[in-house]
Amino acid sequence: MSRDSFSKGVGVRADAQRNRERILDAAEEVFTHRGTAASTEEVARLAGVAIGTVFRHFPTKDDLLAAILKRLLARLAGDAATLGGADGLHVFFRRLVEQAAAKRTVVDLAGVSVPAAVGQLGEAVGELLRQAQAAGTVRDDVRRPEVMALLVSVCQGALQGGWDVELQERTLAVIFAGLAA
Repeated sequence: MSRDSFSKGVGVRADAQRNRERILDAAEEVFTHRGTAASTEEVARLAGVAIGTVFRHFPTKDDLLAAILKRLLARLAGDAATLGGADGLHVFFRRLVEQAAAKRTVVDLAGVSVPAAVGQLGEAVGELLRQAQAAGTVRDDVRRPEVMALLVSVCQGALQGGWDVELQERTLAVIFAGLAA
């Protein structure tokens, strides 16, 4: 392979990666505001690419939705990894509930299976739980599956109509009281 051919190949791959990210950004915005019933044509328009480019990266709408969920879960796992100590789990709960209330996409995509990303998030939440238990702020008998169930439930509730900041705070206070050592 000539040097020029190699350079062109690298440039094409970088351009393709930028297009993929623009498509995912646009899809997240479109599906957040319009729900998963929104069209992929709208996603392509917002991303500034042709519909064929969307389908080259994501052959089906489900593939696009799965990629959004995987990216969102990776972001959440990364966020959880930056937290820690006695209050890390509480801070993570608050952030997740705020995001769920703002982004319907989280629950709409819940049916899409992305085991590796969910596992990564579960590990990050497990580490937050371990640190909170070591600091004495969470009961020792609480396990990761219970915490994950609480996270999913409270996010589901945040998406139901009528969840204002005060209701979020009262709900989180009940959960934190139940987790308290």
